[in-house]
Amino acid sequence: MLFCSYIFVLLFLPLTVAGYFLLNKWNNCASRCWLLAASLYFYAYFNVSYLFLLLGSLAVNYSIGYFLWSYRKRWLLILGVTLNLVLLGYCKYYDFFVTNLNALFGTDWVLKNMLLPLGISFFTFQQISYLSDVFNGELKERYSPLTYSLFVTFFPQLVAGPIVLANEMMPQFADKKNSYERLKIKCFLKKSGKKV
Repeated sequence: MLFCSYIFVLLFLPLTVAGYFLLNKWNNCASRCWLLAASLYFYAYFNVSYLFLLLGSLAVNYSIGYFLWSYRKRWLLILGVTLNLVLLGYCKYYDFFVTNLNALFGTDWVLKNMLLPLGISFFTFQQISYLSDVFNGELKERYSPLTYSLFVTFFPQLVAGPIVLANEMMPQFADKKNSYERLKIKCFLKKSGKKV
């Protein structure tokens, strides 16, 4: 679904925002689950088969980040970065390399003719930056799988960027004080030129 489509502007966005703030009055965890479900639906709307690729990438990177948090071993960081780059390279360049190898050596290896997974560069590099932040001790606390998943899949930046830093976004997702009233106050302070 495109950001400028009627279904996004008139249905998806209002339901997502309303659901988030209504659930947040009752339970912060439920509101984050709602936002994660909406983000995953947004991603799956393009091609549901690539949702499993995204979920697998989330699971692997969160696991590596979990062990990096405890052990801070360089080889874990290298493993995480390598796995991410291999996934990205496979999805983006497999057909390119096979076509050239077939032309050079007269082989007949089969092309995958894969449709490039939407936003794979953004969510791959964002997860690499997360692993780097964990390794370098830039995060103040270890976040839950829910907060991590929301950080990676948040629909406004999932398919078109920008790549955001974990130490900037994850505390905002974990903040239990997010509410509609607080949003109104921040918007008012921004308009009046005061520091938010």
